[in-house]
Amino acid sequence: MTSTLQAAKTTEAVQRPGRWLALGVLVLAVLLVAVDATVLGLATPYISEDLKPSGTQLLWIGDVYSFVIAGLLVSMGSLGDRIGRKRILLVGATAFGAISVFNAYATTPEMMIVARALLGVAGATLMPATLALIRNLFHDPRERSLAVGIWGATASAGTAVGPIVGGFLLEHFWWGSVFLINLPVMVVLVLVGIKLLPESRTANPGPWDLTSVVLSLVGMIGVVYAIKEAATHGFAWSTLAAGLLGAAALYGFVRRQLRLPTPLLDMRLFRNRGFSGVVLADLLTILGLSGLVFFLSQYLQLVQGRRPFEAGLAELPAAIGAVVAGLIAGRAARRLSVRTVVSGGLAAIGLALAALTVLDQSTGYPLLGTALLVVGVGAGFSFTVTADVILSSVPKEQAGSASAVSETAYELGAALGIAALGSIVTGVYRDFTGPAGTPAAAHESLGGAVEAAAGMPAHSAAAMLDAARTSFVDGLALAAGVGAVVLLAAAVAAWFLLRGQKLEGGGTKHP
Repeated sequence: MTSTLQAAKTTEAVQRPGRWLALGVLVLAVLLVAVDATVLGLATPYISEDLKPSGTQLLWIGDVYSFVIAGLLVSMGSLGDRIGRKRILLVGATAFGAISVFNAYATTPEMMIVARALLGVAGATLMPATLALIRNLFHDPRERSLAVGIWGATASAGTAVGPIVGGFLLEHFWWGSVFLINLPVMVVLVLVGIKLLPESRTANPGPWDLTSVVLSLVGMIGVVYAIKEAATHGFAWSTLAAGLLGAAALYGFVRRQLRLPTPLLDMRLFRNRGFSGVVLADLLTILGLSGLVFFLSQYLQLVQGRRPFEAGLAELPAAIGAVVAGLIAGRAARRLSVRTVVSGGLAAIGLALAALTVLDQSTGYPLLGTALLVVGVGAGFSFTVTADVILSSVPKEQAGSASAVSETAYELGAALGIAALGSIVTGVYRDFTGPAGTPAAAHESLGGAVEAAAGMPAHSAAAMLDAARTSFVDGLALAAGVGAVVLLAAAVAAWFLLRGQKLEGGGTKHP
């Protein structure tokens, strides 16, 4: 009798009414984050012209969001498990929309950095909550794979919609308008989410440990800051101190989690080789990609002279490839194997990045478009399957914490990628030799060089811009090469770490 009741309960959970409509609300949150991430890259040249940030400030504008979100994701994922995933998602979405207005009307580089940091606080509530709610909405493994595929495809679609809509806005309005497009999405998400999303939380979660929250935040920011500063400015005692403080805080965080009866993050999750393998794969993938992606819009606009809308369209193949691959990734992983799909996807991205090492100022679009399409397909396969593995590796009560670990790897990889690969681009760029009279501001960023050229004699301006663009492209090609090495190494690591791993509901053969 008990088993019959349990079976009925399971069937009811599998057939939860309205689950696909609820998924539609969740993907709006994903769209919110994806669009924001992409429009920043397009708006960077305009922000440089208006706010006149230094090269270091420009990197901070690009990566402080990732620093903060990486430090808070685990804490916010765990908080959602405790107070309710629906509640934290809706509060976070409201804050995200409001802080987007602050971003839009920033008047100094410092204000923009603060606004991006606050957006990171709000953003940390969104992604773990969406994946955790998917885990609780979809109990059938194959339905969940499709739901995760749609979730990932929406993120990819956001990377396409963001540049196109953002490019249109940049051509007709001021740069702050690209942040205001978050508002209508946020309004729809909150109003519809109140009606459709079911609340879910851990039954007996225990207290939310503020000491662990502080240790996590200090540790992540300290370590990432030290890496960023070392890559940009070389060794300094202050950099070493920040790195040691961060490492000590992370060590204290791990020790504390092992002692607490109800930890913020259950460290035993990492004993699962599949869980650890996909987290590492996500981190290395984003590390290898993010620095390149951050500078790609500048290459298309400031080097090749494309208008913002045209630059957005030029990046479309990556999103198309990711959407298509994401929707079929679960089926491919069951037919082949998890490690084949993930490793193959990572290797494809690595080879595409290797092809971009031949970039120059006049590189034709067929090469660039093909490389972006391959990057999108590889990312769609890899990220969708790794997200599915993470959700299926843990009980649904820990879905928020597990999802937060995945997103932390993603954001940490983004921060490290922009710091390390971005510093490679910036370091190579700064060494260009311009004609006599080249102002110091031109060496800070390519946007600064374009602005400085307006006040120089035509002949000197042309010579300076040619030297600056050549140096920028050389740095971009070098960053692409480093990214290719990282991605190919990640593909090899995933092949070994994901041996025998399979998705739920699949009788997969594993080589």
